[in-house]
Amino acid sequence: MAELRYNPLLDDWTMVSANRSKRPDMPKDYCPFCPDSGKVPVDYDVYCYDNDFPILSQNPPEPDQVGSAFYKTAPSYGKCEVILYSPDHYGNLKDLSSSHMKKLVHLWKERYETLSQDPKIKYVFPFENRGKEVGVTMPHPHGQIYAYSKMPLRLRIELENAMTYFEENGENIYDRILQEEIEYKERIVTENNTFSAFVPFFGEYPYGIYIFPKKSLLSFSDFEEKEIGDFANILKEVTTIYDGLFDKVFPYMMGIYNAPTSHSGYKDLYQYFRFHVKFFPPLRGENSIKYNASSETAAWVHGNPRKVEDCAKELREVREKLYG
Repeated sequence: MAELRYNPLLDDWTMVSANRSKRPDMPKDYCPFCPDSGKVPVDYDVYCYDNDFPILSQNPPEPDQVGSAFYKTAPSYGKCEVILYSPDHYGNLKDLSSSHMKKLVHLWKERYETLSQDPKIKYVFPFENRGKEVGVTMPHPHGQIYAYSKMPLRLRIELENAMTYFEENGENIYDRILQEEIEYKERIVTENNTFSAFVPFFGEYPYGIYIFPKKSLLSFSDFEEKEIGDFANILKEVTTIYDGLFDKVFPYMMGIYNAPTSHSGYKDLYQYFRFHVKFFPPLRGENSIKYNASSETAAWVHGNPRKVEDCAKELREVREKLYG
């Protein structure tokens, strides 16, 4: 059974898949993502791997007959892919060469463009979960892509707010956020010609870095070789800084936010949207977790236990130590 179930309280959809609970535990000495597994090519740099236990499918089953006119169900249409960063089981983004990183960005771009062509897909979301603190059990370096047939609620809220801001102020809210951060300077962690990485003024997580473009980029489709190289470099630098902060593998959840697909119904996106990346790291200190508890989960009201300016300073000092 796999289906989408409508939440009338939030005008949102929940992905339900009982089969995912039946996923087997992998033997400790076996990894399907390693070149000798028989599941992936013997020789690869980066690779797109269809998820073995997808919660979304382009050939979804019919929903169970458990709904009603009020409790609506829908087929769990979409796509779930795994993006393998490297054949090295213990590698990390920070360990990849610049040329290897660019291959990864090229793959993200190709998958975004291919999945966006499906007329049923509204949003294509590349993301990564890293570290045991966020529940990762497969250390092989990888991320995932979910292609949704329903617009995610967080994205709908953000897009609607961005549209309203543009209508009321005549400027792009992402551009304004970046302008504020550049003018204040103290929350900037690193930057290059195309991108700036900063801990935002309103950050929910102490070390939560955002990466914004300095030009009008909507999605990977707007990336030429210059943007691909600069994005690869700043992503490598940010993850290197993270690991250097406490001299250990730094856990995070990373979301890569492209524009919705042309099938989503959103228009004039250049006016109010920008491609960007958000990191959600669960650490508030070297050995301290910032948990999402009742306020965060039940009321969507985040409490940041650290002053983000202090955290940005710590990250900037790591950058200066590593890069001079």
